[in-house]
Amino acid sequence: MERILVSSCLVGRPVRYDGAARPVAGDLFERWRAEGRLVPFCPEVSGGLPVPRPPAEIVGGDGGAVLDGTALVVTRAGADVTAEFLRGARLALAAARRAGARIALLKEGSPSCGSGRVHDGTFSGASVPGTGVTTALLRREGIRVFGEDDLDAVQELLIALERAD
Repeated sequence: MERILVSSCLVGRPVRYDGAARPVAGDLFERWRAEGRLVPFCPEVSGGLPVPRPPAEIVGGDGGAVLDGTALVVTRAGADVTAEFLRGARLALAAARRAGARIALLKEGSPSCGSGRVHDGTFSGASVPGTGVTTALLRREGIRVFGEDDLDAVQELLIALERAD
């Protein structure tokens, strides 16, 4: 059975920077939960950040640039939390590997988990195309990453992977 690494906030755990959760609803998600496919993980908490915590954004690029050392993750007050984001990304990759997960379902817009967009680093609420730090690392390592609105695409990939195995 194919496993899915999933952002903890999407399964209802209150781990977001503001102490909230953003649970996903829907038949597919609930079926995956019942089947035991979901491997909840929060890279920011695992990387050492508290809940709640100051919001953070990537400055100077996106998650790939953070991995390459050309961008930083900072809080609104200017505190550099790049090391925590990198540690969390590495731990997320380790969790995916332990579980044998080739798919991740992560929280869109997050500086860790964004799969198609992240905030622009100005703390203005604006977002730009890009990936979070964890997404960038998982993708570099061959794990397919989707945002929480892409459940149908995840299901299609699950079917394809299980047929191929």
